[in-house]
Amino acid sequence: MPKIKTHKGIAKRVKTTASGKIKRHKGFHSHILTKKSGKRKRKLRKATMLDKTYQKRYKKLLPYK
Repeated sequence: MPKIKTHKGIAKRVKTTASGKIKRHKGFHSHILTKKSGKRKRKLRKATMLDKTYQKRYKKLLPYK
């Protein structure tokens, strides 16, 4: 049985926690920041967990994480 390739695009964007959940960063924080409030920009800085509806799909793309 051949090895399964890791999806490198996803591997660079997400990290796996010790419990097996997937941690990701939020989007919309790279440009056009003048119209966004300070509160909104602060919240976009922090990482968040991937929604449970996507967990199974992402785990298939990251077989060895």
